[in-house]
Amino acid sequence: MSGSSQIERLFPNLTAIAWHATSPADRRYNCVAWAAEDNEAWWEPVISPAGRFLGGYFWPHGVGVQTTLANYINLFRMRGFEICETAEFEAGWSKVALFSDDRGKPTHASRQLRSGAWTSKLGALEDIEHATLDGLVGAEYGKVAVILRRPA
Repeated sequence: MSGSSQIERLFPNLTAIAWHATSPADRRYNCVAWAAEDNEAWWEPVISPAGRFLGGYFWPHGVGVQTTLANYINLFRMRGFEICETAEFEAGWSKVALFSDDRGKPTHASRQLRSGAWTSKLGALEDIEHATLDGLVGAEYGKVAVILRRPA
């Protein structure tokens, strides 16, 4: 199966909007890292049953280790972001969208580009550029839970 076929199978709403892959698949980093502009580490609070961080993952010191939307918001607040009302492009601002499932558990992060389009790292798959956030809404990532912004 080609990369775009697999992506459209996982995210069928992408077929209704403009999108394209912008990088090859890469297991070194994930969507949270990509939204934070890091393509060298997988950002996730992965803790062993013994309460120790597992190797191969990065999580900023000072952010809670439970996988909650509040902790992911705090992660981006530590990077200068604040909650805002709209995903619409605003000149002079950088934006991040956090997705969550029906239980409120964070599932994905996207970053807005200077063009107003969005960029996402799809797990270990490719990075993509997509015209709107709607293309990723669905069974895999849930819905957009919060938009954050900081001065560009």
